Amino acid sequence: MVITRATEYAIRAVLFMAMQPPGTTVLKKDICREQDITPAFLTKILQPLIKSGIVGSQRGVRGGFFLNKDADTITLLDVIKAEEGPIHLNLCLEEEGTCDRDTCCPVNRVWQEARAGLVETLDRYTFAHLVEMTRQGQDLPLAKSASTFHQ
Repeated sequence: MVITRATEYAIRAVLFMAMQPPGTTVLKKDICREQDITPAFLTKILQPLIKSGIVGSQRGVRGGFFLNKDADTITLLDVIKAEEGPIHLNLCLEEEGTCDRDTCCPVNRVWQEARAGLVETLDRYTFAHLVEMTRQGQDLPLAKSASTFHQ
């Protein structure tokens, strides 16, 4: 699975908003400048986040974008799902019965386990934790050594 460029920029935009004081409305031009995103592309990538309730928008002179939820309740998984939909590593996982072999195929079980691990990891990291790690200049801990950050 490769996330799209739109999702990558959406994650960067949400992280930028999460780094601002809570309740701050961030100007579109500031997000664009700081994250090197064109205004048209930013508008496009924020639409799914607004629709899913992660980000809010305000029009007018003091308009811009803001987090609609606390950064400690928004996970990487939330943003990825808002931008790309549910995570499926293979078509056989999209819907039960898609593949006639899903009940007897050993690879299907591996895909299920791999997806579960990916979803668990992405759901573990909240934007509050990513902000804290950014401010401390920390790298993400590796898979098995990672403690649970979001519960």
